Amino acid sequence: MQSSDEAPGRGVPPVMAGNFDPPWHGIPTAMARRFHQICTARSSEVVGEFGLTPLQYGVMLHLSRVTDNRGIEQNVLADRVNVDRNTASLLVEQLVKIGIVARQVNGADRRVRLLRLTPKGKKLYARLRPLFVAANENILSAITPRERKLLMGLLIRVIEDNLLRPDGGKRSRLQSPGSKA
Repeated sequence: MQSSDEAPGRGVPPVMAGNFDPPWHGIPTAMARRFHQICTARSSEVVGEFGLTPLQYGVMLHLSRVTDNRGIEQNVLADRVNVDRNTASLLVEQLVKIGIVARQVNGADRRVRLLRLTPKGKKLYARLRPLFVAANENILSAITPRERKLLMGLLIRVIEDNLLRPDGGKRSRLQSPGSKA
């Protein structure tokens, strides 16, 4: 029983306190931003202990899937990690400096850089992967495995729909009252 001098809702997460939904409920962009904050914070907790960022781990994840011993092109990596070429270049440079990524010039096209994980990078990735899996499980622990699969499917559908539309994800604009249709 709550004593009269305790603040209402104490010990209850902020979203549960009171009988109202936070203002960001029901706003997709606000919900996505908050979910992103949670994911980034949990990811940072995992990789921060190893002096990495979540984006650097993303590079490692994609490079861990490379089966060609030569590696993959830096521009391909940029597309897979969903960053621009300059950001990819900076990420790669950081990971090369700490010995996690190897970068070599492609013999067929000297403008192209091929990337792969070094043995040190493979070892670190193998150590981080289970920690990352656990962090992701923890993030989604409030929902059942079936709901997780549904959530992931819905997120993929929304993201891909917005990426594939020729209008860049924009729906038709509402006409202003005085405009001609």
